[in-house]
Amino acid sequence: MAEQIFPTKGNLIACKKNLALAKLGFDLLDRKRNVLMREMMKLIDEAAAMQREIGDTFTEAYSALQAANITLGIDRSLGQVYDEENGFSYTSHSVMGVELPTTKLESAEPYPSYGFYGTNAQLDYAYVCFDRVKRICAQLAGIENSVYRLATAIQKTQRRANMLENVVIPRLETNIRFISSTLEEHDREEFTRMKVIKRYKQKGA
Repeated sequence: MAEQIFPTKGNLIACKKNLALAKLGFDLLDRKRNVLMREMMKLIDEAAAMQREIGDTFTEAYSALQAANITLGIDRSLGQVYDEENGFSYTSHSVMGVELPTTKLESAEPYPSYGFYGTNAQLDYAYVCFDRVKRICAQLAGIENSVYRLATAIQKTQRRANMLENVVIPRLETNIRFISSTLEEHDREEFTRMKVIKRYKQKGA
């Protein structure tokens, strides 16, 4: 046995109660793990779709920018077409006790800050594409952070579930078997002793 325990009825009742609680705790942890796994897989699929969208949008944006450079020339200063971003927002919601962030840009629809003289539609389209990439990246940041938090929570939940399943529950079951067998042996000895006493009393009568 892993621990010393006195074979009493009180300890037997306590072990049975603890075993029931441990099994209930394991069941709850298993359900929590499954819920977190489903949530994480859903977010992973969303992140993969966003990454594909970012890649496709970048491709479109650079193609449009390349076309604009061909028609407008590459010596133009286009590095300051964006104003400073201040519309980033952060909220959170809880899934099985795990706080998951939701991030997005609340800024207005894109409106070029450069003049229309000396520019063309290709440059405008590149501007819109890069703005879309910026918004998707802001949203993707929250999703990837949520995936990381879920993975950490799943790992902790898995460790606790394994501890209950492989250590606590088997130990309690072993204790229950030991106490039950010891008490049954004591009952048999007491029954045999009483029979012997009764037999001697009958002979003496």
